[in-house]
Amino acid sequence: MTPVRSIDLLICDCDGVLIDSEIISGRVLRESLAEYVPLEELEVLLNGTFGLQSRDILARVEAHFGIRLPEDFHPQQRARSEAAIHREVNAIAGVRDALLSIDLPLAIASNSRYTAVEHALQRSELRERVDIGIFAAEQVERPKPAPDVYLLAAKAAGVAPQRCLVVEDSATGATAALTAGMQVIGFLGASHIPPEHGETLRQLGVEHLIGDMRELPALVRRLSYLPAADVLP
Repeated sequence: MTPVRSIDLLICDCDGVLIDSEIISGRVLRESLAEYVPLEELEVLLNGTFGLQSRDILARVEAHFGIRLPEDFHPQQRARSEAAIHREVNAIAGVRDALLSIDLPLAIASNSRYTAVEHALQRSELRERVDIGIFAAEQVERPKPAPDVYLLAAKAAGVAPQRCLVVEDSATGATAALTAGMQVIGFLGASHIPPEHGETLRQLGVEHLIGDMRELPALVRRLSYLPAADVLP
């Protein structure tokens, strides 16, 4: 029986999926905050916050330590982080070859700023592969974990959410995609991913996990088609 396509759009997160940037931005954030709060206690507080926007992380820090960071802390820290990423970041190993071998339109949905995602795509030599577009935090009212940026990408492609397949590394991003009604592949291969993170994603409802981008094309092909008998009339 001939399989029937069930997925029409692939959507990838950027940081931690296309580029190995989270470990850099996390280091810069810790260095910046350590000027105001005890580093050891800060490390404990920041566990599990990757994928959140930096403003949300800073709000947690202020509430926990009962402090008020300077007004210019966020823009200065963001500039330092973006500069460090520009200087140091590498593409996730194998991501370019993986995405070039997948026969689906591609969109990028990120909690980062549009210009940062654009740079990441250039850095990983993927800009021309992104045929649907870049969808970034400033384009929606609510960033991840709200589903808005994923729904925007699906709408731009003219694809129903249930026919979208998402590659995400963070619990925040996976929550956004699942809330949007999309199927999610959890990527565990970036430098910042802790050993227990796969179980965290599974508890959210992520059924498929990979640790290497070389695994992605075959998994996408398998998930993109259903046996004809499984397709609803």
